[in-house]
Amino acid sequence: MKDFYSRYANFLFEVAFLKRVERTGYPYLGTGHENVASHSFGVAFIAWILSELVEEKVDKEKLFKMALLHDLPETRTGDFNALNKLYNQTDEKKALADAFQGIPLSEEVLNLWKEYRSLASLEARLVHDADIIDLIIQLKEQRDLNNPYAQKWIDYAKPKLITEVAKTLVETILETDWCSWWYNFLIKNNDLYRKKHQR
Repeated sequence: MKDFYSRYANFLFEVAFLKRVERTGYPYLGTGHENVASHSFGVAFIAWILSELVEEKVDKEKLFKMALLHDLPETRTGDFNALNKLYNQTDEKKALADAFQGIPLSEEVLNLWKEYRSLASLEARLVHDADIIDLIIQLKEQRDLNNPYAQKWIDYAKPKLITEVAKTLVETILETDWCSWWYNFLIKNNDLYRKKHQR
């Protein structure tokens, strides 16, 4: 029994390693940085939002699992950006199989990963689009902070979106100031605070 739990413990340390794996595209953008675990969190949340916006029925358990797994092989392969991929190849399936070796989840994980990579289901397409939207959100922030190259990256990323719901959401994201969620709230509440205390 101890060996069984030990395998899970080792695996959880591997998952935690995603916090140390840096996304490699940002040096080419010139600003920003992010680790793979942060990106995976963003993808899972965006996929959830897309699943609420889409009209079709979504298997959310499958959706979340795909989102969590989509970049997990990078604990072993590292993150290859678009330029790196022109020169390097990785065996992500082998990396994932090795990571889950000896864990009963292995078959389910490999099937989910294969479904995601082949875009064989609505859930896979939503996670695919969430992956792109998470990048676009980071790029929009950099654009708002005056990085002149961020728009070029956005223009490169947008055509990769598959679902109509993702395309619509991205258009709204691109019309929204990156800091409006807190700035508008702060100004509104400061005004309310002042009015309350001026009486």
